[in-house]
Amino acid sequence: MLKPHPTVLRRLVEEYEALTAAGTGAADPRTADLAYTLCVSTGTRDVGQALTTAHRWLASAGPDGSRTAARPAAV
Repeated sequence: MLKPHPTVLRRLVEEYEALTAAGTGAADPRTADLAYTLCVSTGTRDVGQALTTAHRWLASAGPDGSRTAARPAAV
């Protein structure tokens, strides 16, 4: 499975959280689409688990999408 780019994943998470915070229910087609996309993007069937995975991935990526952990220098 390929991880989505952090910029795309961050936008998905922010949009989903904004819609759910605004009180739009799961019946809203946009909320359902975002939930489905989050689940597919993270390889899970549960939206809560998808959000947890997405937040974990985003925490390990830098603002530009690069890994925050430094790679060993080539010798």
